[in-house]
Amino acid sequence: MHRLALIAILALLAACSAPVPQGAQGLMQPPGTLPGEATFAEVAARVGPVAEAMCRERAVVRSCNFRLLIDTRPDQPPNAFQTVDRYDRPILGFNLALIEQARNPDELAFVMGHEAAHHIAGHIPQREQAALSGALMGAILATAQGLPETEVQRAGQLGAAYGARQFSRDFELEADAIGTELALRAGYDAVRGSAFFDRLPDPGDRFQGTHPSNAARKALVRATQTRLLTGP
Repeated sequence: MHRLALIAILALLAACSAPVPQGAQGLMQPPGTLPGEATFAEVAARVGPVAEAMCRERAVVRSCNFRLLIDTRPDQPPNAFQTVDRYDRPILGFNLALIEQARNPDELAFVMGHEAAHHIAGHIPQREQAALSGALMGAILATAQGLPETEVQRAGQLGAAYGARQFSRDFELEADAIGTELALRAGYDAVRGSAFFDRLPDPGDRFQGTHPSNAARKALVRATQTRLLTGP
């Protein structure tokens, strides 16, 4: 494989490993006194310790010391994400629009649990590995066909995107299930919290979509909470 193409592909994967929204760097702040943050801080105080305890119980990842940050940029659509810093410490990020859009603490708790669940389940390293495998396969096939370096790099990038997307829906559903358990353990109603989906665009069942339909996710939350409350 062309060495420069491989370097470019690996650089792309490194950039994708920490999905901080573009433009948010430097504007991520700990919870303060902005609108809605009092409730957010109360929910974080209850969900945070539960998330750390579950993280240590499952021992899938090395660090369970969650840090919560708020994207303070105005005029952004509602968003939440999970990433890790350079020390592998898990970061849970939320922007102001999401915090303000939440209608009750249960919704905030469920979203917070969902994002923490991505870390607990080790989704970032799994996605990186899938992306790397896809990138290498794409680049190898392009090289075998004798394509120029630019096409090898493009094939690697497409392979990385396909590999990272391959398990996205499963990851989202797993995070919904774990997030339901987290919210429930922290004393919140995840079914009530999942009503947050009603105000999000529905990805439906689109080909190569990264998220399941909102209806499927709400059904999973309901079934998971029922099972946890009533037993097997």
